[in-house]
Amino acid sequence: SDVTFVVGREQQKVFAHRCVLACRCQAFQGMLGQGLAGSEDPPGSIPPQGPFILGNVQPEVFLAVIEFLYTNSVTLNSHIALEVLTSSVEYGLQDLCKLCVKFIKDTLSVEQVCEALQAAVTYGQADLQQHCLAFIEGCTAAVVRTQGFHELSDVVLARVLRSDRLAVDELDLVQAVREWAHVSSAVLERPVPEVAALPVQELRLPLLAPSELATLENHNQRDLLIPVESIAAAWRSHTLRKGSGVPSRLCRPRRGTRPRDHHRHLDPHAK
Repeated sequence: SDVTFVVGREQQKVFAHRCVLACRCQAFQGMLGQGLAGSEDPPGSIPPQGPFILGNVQPEVFLAVIEFLYTNSVTLNSHIALEVLTSSVEYGLQDLCKLCVKFIKDTLSVEQVCEALQAAVTYGQADLQQHCLAFIEGCTAAVVRTQGFHELSDVVLARVLRSDRLAVDELDLVQAVREWAHVSSAVLERPVPEVAALPVQELRLPLLAPSELATLENHNQRDLLIPVESIAAAWRSHTLRKGSGVPSRLCRPRRGTRPRDHHRHLDPHAK
């Protein structure tokens, strides 16, 4: 080998060949290309051997990238797949990215689906986004209890909440969003109403029965999770016995919504 990397907190040494890395990956070509043919370095100068310090990468993840560069294949497991996907994007390795996406889709689990969805949105992997969302729609009640759900960004959570096919009742969904908001508030050190401003717009409060809405209103006095205007609009839909004045999407029962008597009064033209 003619180049050395020191990887991760463990400071594990990884040895490689500059010519292989440089010809397979432009990012490594830029890092290692000093002294190669066509460069401005004096003739006969020796390219740096390192060591190159990569302290923010797990050794197992970096070795997977190296394996791909040498063999055009990769050995993945559920513990490193998302981080290898991250590295593939950072290094511009599209074929490795495709292999990671396929592995993640094939091995998706309740515990990991939210983290996978967050990564898919972050890195613009539309196919993986759709796959994760369909998975969440199939087992929503279990997913909302996971740590990954509580770690979703507000933008990604709002995207999930727009789905009509979530297999969970709206009352349970409101509680799940409340728990998410309190976790996010603690992590980001921002008020609950501020961190939850985007997702709560997707909660379908008119679907709740009057008694449930009254209980929700009492709980809301403690943390102000939901804007007063949204609760007032839900009460108005009950008073007028129709969904007028409320966006039609907020009156559509989801796949897992338990039927309530007043649902028949909601906008019958809402699709």
